[in-house]
Amino acid sequence: MKTIGKAIVIGASSGIGQEVARLLIDEGWIVGVAARREDRLQELKQLAEGRVETIRLDVTEESATEALHELIQKIGGMDLFFYASGIGRQNRDLSENIELMTVRTNALGFTRMIGEAYRYFVAHGGGHIAAITSIAGTKGLGPAPSYSATKAMQSTYLQALEQLARHQQLNIRFTDIRPGFVDTDLLSGTHHYPLLMRPDAVAREIVRAVYRHEHVRIIDWRWRILTAFWRRIPRCLWRRFPL
Repeated sequence: MKTIGKAIVIGASSGIGQEVARLLIDEGWIVGVAARREDRLQELKQLAEGRVETIRLDVTEESATEALHELIQKIGGMDLFFYASGIGRQNRDLSENIELMTVRTNALGFTRMIGEAYRYFVAHGGGHIAAITSIAGTKGLGPAPSYSATKAMQSTYLQALEQLARHQQLNIRFTDIRPGFVDTDLLSGTHHYPLLMRPDAVAREIVRAVYRHEHVRIIDWRWRILTAFWRRIPRCLWRRFPL
């Protein structure tokens, strides 16, 4: 099989990250996969012996950047950096632990890893950064304050880096992936989520968006309509919106 390129997938142990890694492996990429639970990455490694490398990586730890570079060395470089790590829970009681852990993972961890990938591509002539943010960043969602806030931050951060790379004439592309609700461990629990999508279907749309070098991709068409409607709701009405 002809090799397409070399990709790093952060957060590949389950859900969307795992499905995206699986698709990239099937299509001929050399893939480095990383997650907190390295044992859960072995299934991916068995899909293509010699083209898949694994490492334990926790984005909330300062050593995560060292692990990233170790994984890059294992696969011999990096053309695509795909970021799927993240946590999120409804937190209507505003539990401090949930809010702070969400910020540590989705804001600090995200900034740590996206920034390191950016610096790598600056030093090595360019590449592609794709990251899963969320439609939750469209508006502040009362049931999940820190989640929606950190997802908005992620989209803004990617937009800022895209502008920075453009002005510095760097060959770095960006794709901001904004899924609606996906049937993964992230949404497990007693809450009901509408318009739930399958991870494999979402992953296929993500890979197509990456190949097309799309700047922003909201998944799927139903969520594109809903978020367009959300953006037009004035603040005075949004705070009364039933969620």
